[in-house]
Amino acid sequence: MKQNKLLLFGVLLFTLIMLLAACGEESEETGGEAEGEDAPDFLSILTGGTSGTYYPLGGEMAQNISDDTGIQADALSSNASADNVIALQNGEAELAMVQTDVMSNAVDGVNSFEGEPVDNVLAVGSLFPETIQIVSNADSGIETVEDLEGAAVSVGAPGSGTYVNAEQILEVHGLSMDDINAQNLDFDESTSGIQDGNIDAAFITSGTPTGAVEGLGATVDINIVSMEEDKIDELIEMYPYYAEDTIEAGTYGPVEEDVTTAAVMAMMVVTDDIPEDTVYDITKSIYENAGDMAHDKAELIAPENALEGVGIDLHPGAERYLDEEGVSAD
Repeated sequence: MKQNKLLLFGVLLFTLIMLLAACGEESEETGGEAEGEDAPDFLSILTGGTSGTYYPLGGEMAQNISDDTGIQADALSSNASADNVIALQNGEAELAMVQTDVMSNAVDGVNSFEGEPVDNVLAVGSLFPETIQIVSNADSGIETVEDLEGAAVSVGAPGSGTYVNAEQILEVHGLSMDDINAQNLDFDESTSGIQDGNIDAAFITSGTPTGAVEGLGATVDINIVSMEEDKIDELIEMYPYYAEDTIEAGTYGPVEEDVTTAAVMAMMVVTDDIPEDTVYDITKSIYENAGDMAHDKAELIAPENALEGVGIDLHPGAERYLDEEGVSAD
């Protein structure tokens, strides 16, 4: 009898141990999911003003991401690069289109982010060149950057990368914001101001053709200022995230000659708390649908260009996709 009781006790003890082990495994699995490995139900993608390049491109990307992943992705209009990064930093969105120079400044804690570096945003990849266009009414007499001295000039909306571009281009030409009558206007306000004669010129950093500039060129005779080669070289030497670019004749109807200027890259970034598999799917959707997108700039969106100008770490999901495509930072 005593042996039977001991045997029964042993069986019960073994059963209890197995049950506790099974509960422990289930708890560990559940804990992993609770730590944020599940795909989100919604994604907000911050873009730029409605008359720029970011907004229409972002809208197409959002639709493709929704179709490919089953996650509801929405493209939202914004004040563009710097404001987009701050919104990601504050957890107000998950993805954003930004200029590569602005994102590098954010990580380094300089310029608009002086003393406040951003540490929760990672790269998905570069998209296309953003051309710096210095636009004026052809009757204004503004033919060179130096001609901007004393003029009323829009240098971009507060929080935009355009402001930093304007400041740095003025710098290499021996000017500063104090030498112009700087106006903080968005693209629509800038082109309306030129059309109405309220401002003389505007810096517009955007993929070409830019809708706001196209609209202005349809109503007034415009000029786009060319930069001298030595000034572009100086700009690139001081700030390596720039590259020389050309606005080809005919891009805007009234502009009949090529315009030599500088450009930065547009890139997609994501907060670091989005799961690796989700960002892998997002990255794949962006690059593999580019050939079917309507915007002219989409033809430049390709995996082989994804690391151009990227000065921050890639999200592991984006890195995995690009590795599979044979694109590596090493």
